[in-house]
Amino acid sequence: MPEFRRDPITGRWVIIATDRARRPQDFSREQVVIKGGRFCPFCPESEGKTPPEVLAYRHGGGANEPGWTLRVVPNKFPALRVEGDFDRQGEGLYDRMNGIGAHEVIIETPDHQKTLATMSDKAVEDVFWAFRDRILDLKKDRRMQYVLVFKNHGEAAGASLEHTHSQLIALPVVPRRVAEEMEGARKYYESRERCIYCDIIRQEINTGSRVVLETEQFVVICPYAARFPFEIWVLPRRHFSHFENTDVPGFRNLGWVMPVLMREIEKILEHPAYNLMIHTAPMQEPELPYYHWHIELIPKLTKVAGFEWGTGFYINPTPPEEAARFLREAGLS
Repeated sequence: MPEFRRDPITGRWVIIATDRARRPQDFSREQVVIKGGRFCPFCPESEGKTPPEVLAYRHGGGANEPGWTLRVVPNKFPALRVEGDFDRQGEGLYDRMNGIGAHEVIIETPDHQKTLATMSDKAVEDVFWAFRDRILDLKKDRRMQYVLVFKNHGEAAGASLEHTHSQLIALPVVPRRVAEEMEGARKYYESRERCIYCDIIRQEINTGSRVVLETEQFVVICPYAARFPFEIWVLPRRHFSHFENTDVPGFRNLGWVMPVLMREIEKILEHPAYNLMIHTAPMQEPELPYYHWHIELIPKLTKVAGFEWGTGFYINPTPPEEAARFLREAGLS
C-alpha cells in the first residue's frame, strides 16, 4: 500500500510508492566515468586558466602555481559578484537589486581521476576545512546572510567539468527553503524545548531501520520522509547550528565517514551522479539551540516531473527503510 509521509521539520508531504518499489538495479541511469585526456582548467599547470586563488593548501610552490593539494578560486562565470552596491529598487509591485554575493569553486584535489570515494581520508577532511575557512572569511562581509556549499557530481547532476570540485555561493538573503526549514525547527523547539534534529538522531538510533552508519561523531540515515530513492542525511551527534563551528574531532571523523559512504553508494548504485548540499544556519545568526547543521546527499536516480512541480509532493519508489538496508547489507556498517 502506498503511503503519505510528512516531514516533521518542514511539514512537506511525500508519497512512498511501495507498489512501485524499486531495488538499486531497477534504476536506469548513466554511470559517471572520469575520462580525462582533454584540457582541464582544474589540473596542475593550468592555474593561469582560473581566477587567482583565494585559498590554497599546498606542500610547495607559490600562489597560483603547482604544488597545491586543494585550491579555492572565484567562479570564472559567477552567478553573483562581490563588487558593487545593492541599489534596491521597486518597479510597482516588483522588487529588484543588484546580484551581490560570492561564487567560488573548491578544487578538491590536483588528481583528475580522484573523487570523494577514492581520495584519502585526510584529503577529504581538508575539503571540509576549506569550506569552513571560506565561510568564516565571507562571514566578515555583513552583507552576506547565507552560504550554500554544494557539490554536483556528474553531468546528470549539473556538473560541467568532471574534475572533482564543489561550489560555494554566498547570498545577501536567506533562501526561502532554508527559512522554512528553520521555522519548522524553531516551532518544534518552542513547543518541546528540544532540537528536532537531536530528537531525530535519538529516535533513528533507537529504531535502527533507517540508520546506514553510526560513529562517535555522526549518524547517517535515510530520512523518514525521503523525497528521492537513496536520499541520505549525515547528521552530527553533537549539536551545532553552524557548520563552521564544528570541532576538530568532527571534521576528522567526517573525513572518514564521507569516503566510506561514497564508496558504498558507488558500489550499490554503480557510480551514479549525485548532488550534495550542506544545510547550515544563516551566517550572521548566533549559535541556535533549535537548528542543527547536516549534509544531504541525493543520487540522481529519478526525475522531477509535472506532478512534483505542480503539487510540491515528491514520489519516492524506494522506501527509506529498504534503501538503508541495501546500504547496510553492502558492508557499510
